[in-house]
Amino acid sequence: MKKITDKLDLVLDAGAQIAEGPFWDQKKQLLYWIDILKMTINIYDPAAAKNKIIQLDKMIGALIPTTEPGELLTALEDGLYIIDLETLEKQFLVNPESNTEETRFNDGKCDPDGRFWVGTMDLEEDKPIGSLYCLNQNLTLEEKAKDIKISNGLAWSLDNRTMYYIDSPTKKVVAFDYNLETGEISNKREIIKVAEGKGVPDGMTIDNQGKLWIAHFGGAQVSRWDPETGEKIDRVDLPVSNVTSCSFGGRNLDELYITTASVGLSEQEKREQPLAGGIFKHQAGVKGLRADRFKIKNKN
Repeated sequence: MKKITDKLDLVLDAGAQIAEGPFWDQKKQLLYWIDILKMTINIYDPAAAKNKIIQLDKMIGALIPTTEPGELLTALEDGLYIIDLETLEKQFLVNPESNTEETRFNDGKCDPDGRFWVGTMDLEEDKPIGSLYCLNQNLTLEEKAKDIKISNGLAWSLDNRTMYYIDSPTKKVVAFDYNLETGEISNKREIIKVAEGKGVPDGMTIDNQGKLWIAHFGGAQVSRWDPETGEKIDRVDLPVSNVTSCSFGGRNLDELYITTASVGLSEQEKREQPLAGGIFKHQAGVKGLRADRFKIKNKN
């Protein structure tokens, strides 16, 4: 582990192209993360300072452990699968965009009731041809929003009545009224706007005070916001420009794990940012929430 500042450490010099999707397993004290372009699932053990790499044969946009031991729900380039971590066998579930090769799955997260929300994005990162989907516990899939360019960060308020969502190129965070019982969203409104020159909002998480933490791709920071006022109240500066996502971890859930990317950097920028693609840890001073797993109902 390399000390960056008093509160920030490099825990893994991963050299990832696009490290993403950090998920903290509180029971096992492990950090799951992915490298989208290298097509890998990674399981980092902080206690042993070791990273286990599982090579796939398809790009992966998101992963979430399920409530079944040893199973991961994954969003691969050609659909949603459940992967057995021991055998690496894949069980195909659904691909709502099998009729196009212009999109891929990107960020995803489970709501507090165990539904999996995951979005798609234009491979060229230009056209609004992506959608936001919800995979229910009975494995049925619903389209919840469309005309998305790059579907990204998700979070839910502490009272579960609001869902927060990022379509990166808009440089906005929007909020929806949320019905936890049915998974319905309504009353979309803008709550946060990222200033010009600060990159675009990417992955997102929430702390136990109800404040949002947002990774800035191209902005070299993770910012903390009050979603009620839209005020930026804190930031974590990173020694790399492309910051992709963040998730609370550690035994007390007060360590913010931050993923970054090296993709898109020029050769000079790579020399200036030798830690690009690394996994960082910030002593946040506040606690996060235990990450929600995908809950499969009526599994035979």
